Amino acid sequence: MKKYIYNLFKYSALSLFLLAGSGCEKDFLEKNPLDQISSSTFWKTKADFDMALTASYATLQNSIFSTAMPNMDALTDNGYGQHNYNGSQRIVQGDISPSSGGFINDVYNGSYQGITRINIFLQQLSNYQGADISNDLKARYEAEARFLRGFYYYQLYFFYGAVPLVTEPLTLETQNQPKAPADKILEQVMSDLNFAITALPNVRYGANNGHAVKSSAEAFKARVLMYVGYNENGEPKPEILTQARDLLSGLMTSGYSLDPVYENVFRYNTQESSPEIMFSIKFLAPDNATAMDQWYGDWLVVSPLQNMVNAYESTDGLPWGVSPLTNPNNPMENRDPRLAKTIFVNAPKFNGKEHLPSNNRPTGYGVAKFLSPDLMPYGYSTQSHQDWVVLRYGEVLLMYAEAQNELVGPDQSVYDAINAIRSRVGMPDVPKGLNKVQMRERIRQERRIELAFEGFRYYDLKRWRTAETVLPQVKDGIIPYKFEKRFYLWPLPQTEIDKSQGVLVQNPDYK
Repeated sequence: MKKYIYNLFKYSALSLFLLAGSGCEKDFLEKNPLDQISSSTFWKTKADFDMALTASYATLQNSIFSTAMPNMDALTDNGYGQHNYNGSQRIVQGDISPSSGGFINDVYNGSYQGITRINIFLQQLSNYQGADISNDLKARYEAEARFLRGFYYYQLYFFYGAVPLVTEPLTLETQNQPKAPADKILEQVMSDLNFAITALPNVRYGANNGHAVKSSAEAFKARVLMYVGYNENGEPKPEILTQARDLLSGLMTSGYSLDPVYENVFRYNTQESSPEIMFSIKFLAPDNATAMDQWYGDWLVVSPLQNMVNAYESTDGLPWGVSPLTNPNNPMENRDPRLAKTIFVNAPKFNGKEHLPSNNRPTGYGVAKFLSPDLMPYGYSTQSHQDWVVLRYGEVLLMYAEAQNELVGPDQSVYDAINAIRSRVGMPDVPKGLNKVQMRERIRQERRIELAFEGFRYYDLKRWRTAETVLPQVKDGIIPYKFEKRFYLWPLPQTEIDKSQGVLVQNPDYK
């Protein structure tokens, strides 16, 4: 299945979609290049569009959307980024400015790179008259492309708010675009995802050869709704959470289930058959290898903080330090099994094979979640094709529990959803008789544990508007934490402001 979707990625020239210089008028510039496919000879057959759509998916392999996602947890109370990948240390310390670089540039540029390619694909698809692409197939191609575009515009909306809204290829005359209001960006996200939901096949993701399906778009739309389902004071918006809850209810009867083995979701040799994965970014070694498991499990790009380790309960369901099972001399003993599957101390063993990480552990801990035991010992030549899981059923259950609790309180369906997550790893059910506020805290705690180092924590602290209280309280982070209210939105990269010749205006808090 992996081979089907990404064996065409070797045509990396297509990732530019033959767009550079396609309008040049000089004769010597009109000659077709001899070492790559030309735009004048491409877009002629269904095979060309298949190849271009594959290249569109491959754009997601940009590290900012895959291998860098666990590094997002280095911006939170979950971990410390000892190597400062994507400028994580500057962001943690509140050194956030238009010139900060790192994540602030990378998310912006990576998103528009993806949007540019999608817009070219959609324009060419709209103009195509060949009989080898039926109207139904054309609608499916459009739906897949718009699903991807909705993904990119959501990143821009979440991190920057108001940004340029571009839905068709730009020219030299139109390349400098002003910002559209943030609500217009969100409208575009919803428009793209709604179209995808109507036109994508209604089959399980695992049965569709790596292509997005209806449930992929529904799950991502539910995530977007959950992330805009709170106002600037962190108060829930019932009308939006109702939409999310209803979508999630449908997804809970759409054929997905929790993988019986938690770590199977993150192991390349079990991902293809996992009933939990709803969309993933595909990799296939050696041509399209990923270094994600090596970065985090071996190089320790992110080191879990002590407070993160302490957040895992004991096996009796009581907090560590409160439970009579607490052993201060062995923090891994009698703990929620997800702790050992996510975090390691010293040298972890897999099937009797000991893993000795290459780098130091500044906090005393490393990330075990993405380690591939079959690749040990790691080296510079290690090549992995572990997929990056974007959407999984475990998140669906957690989103449902959160939305339903905010809307009606902790009814039985809320307990069922959160307890299913816990039961998978043998943890006891949450206590009966919780009120809405108490259940809210349990759900947020469960998200932190279940989704640790999958890149969710920074998004969650922002959408709940708790970042300003949680992050400054971190005392075990190696470097000091600082978070101001203006950081809920990032500045636009200064390089983009400079290139726009005065058309693009900086976000108000960073002028």
